[in-house]
Amino acid sequence: MTDERFPLRLVPELEPEPVAPRAPRRLGAVELVPGLIRAAVLDMSGTVLERTETGYDAAAALPADLDAALDRAARVFAGTPPQGIGVAAAGLVDPDAGLITEVNDVPALRGYPVVERLRALTGVPVRVEHHARLQVLGDRWFGPGRGRRTFASVSTGEVLGVGILYAGQVLAPPGGRSGAHMTVSASGERCTCGSRGCWKTVATTRWLRARARSAGLGEAMSLATLVDREDEAARQVLAEYAENVALGLVNVQQLFAPGLFVLHGEAREGGERFRGLIEERLRSDVVWEGAEKPRVVVSTAAVDDVALLGGAGMVLSQV
Repeated sequence: MTDERFPLRLVPELEPEPVAPRAPRRLGAVELVPGLIRAAVLDMSGTVLERTETGYDAAAALPADLDAALDRAARVFAGTPPQGIGVAAAGLVDPDAGLITEVNDVPALRGYPVVERLRALTGVPVRVEHHARLQVLGDRWFGPGRGRRTFASVSTGEVLGVGILYAGQVLAPPGGRSGAHMTVSASGERCTCGSRGCWKTVATTRWLRARARSAGLGEAMSLATLVDREDEAARQVLAEYAENVALGLVNVQQLFAPGLFVLHGEAREGGERFRGLIEERLRSDVVWEGAEKPRVVVSTAAVDDVALLGGAGMVLSQV
């Protein structure tokens, strides 16, 4: 029984310690190509939150110049450190060693330890892969390849290459390349690599401009301009270009039957006509029962974001 002159005071429960909200996850991505380094911080949906880019002299740069350019680019990660950084690099790469082994146009990148340098600058896990192969992870996590375990992602335009996701894994064997130098014509034009008839010699913007010029269509012809023209010469060159791009993809379809091909880069300028010609050619080669009929889609991702999305996708695939 309590004394009413001294009412019982209830001791209030202690308030729980405030819990700081969990910092949202951030993904880091770097694109390293001749003369340019792009870097970006992305969120888990693939939205670019911050970005920067810095240039360097591809022909004259020394390793120290590359270090300085990478340092400038890496400052974008200084605020909230990302979960990791995926590097999309041009040329030949050794992902296990973290090296860019060779880039024809940048002598200083030969053997460049990009993973070691970037890890030292940021303190977070870093991994490197060839940009054409890597972009398939961007499509897997953020683009038309979501939910698929097998499909191909294709770079078109000034550069050419294919990244393949097969049964959930990126096909990236040691020494493997992106397909630009697969032979499609044994007696074809000499390539920059020294071989003849590489896919690159007939399926890039360089070939398109030269072919348009020889057909009397003028200088510096673009795919977009070619599609808009209705004359027979333009239609013929467009059909040849689509056939040439499809030549490499037919080989990929025959070997791995990815079913879906996501086109990036210049293919966006070709619209439905160009996409349809490539898809028609691919479908003409599917002759066995049970195979998924090839489908071609054109990515809507901004050209400057494709490699960065691939780098972010690699981080997601690792963590």
